Amino acid sequence: MSPLGRPSKYTEEFRRDAVDLVRSSRRPINQVARELGMSHETLRNWVRAAERQIQTGSGASGEALSVADKDAEIARLRREVAELRQEKEILRKAAAYFAKEMDR
Repeated sequence: MSPLGRPSKYTEEFRRDAVDLVRSSRRPINQVARELGMSHETLRNWVRAAERQIQTGSGASGEALSVADKDAEIARLRREVAELRQEKEILRKAAAYFAKEMDR
């Protein structure tokens, strides 16, 4: 049931899969929503709700996150750390290059 008391158009499984797709694909929410044939605002709300659940450490029914959800989050965070390390290295090299150029 939706908060308005009417049956939801989407199943819980579809919601979870859609949120997982947004997280794993690294594509904009608008693009994923368009591919799924749904409103981007609906999908954005689902992603935000899932992020709040992760932050509070509770599942949809107040239970702890499943092992699969935790594994997916760890994988996403590892990808993000790797990307940030790569960006940091690029910026470090660029700073060294420009510092060398300024000394000329």
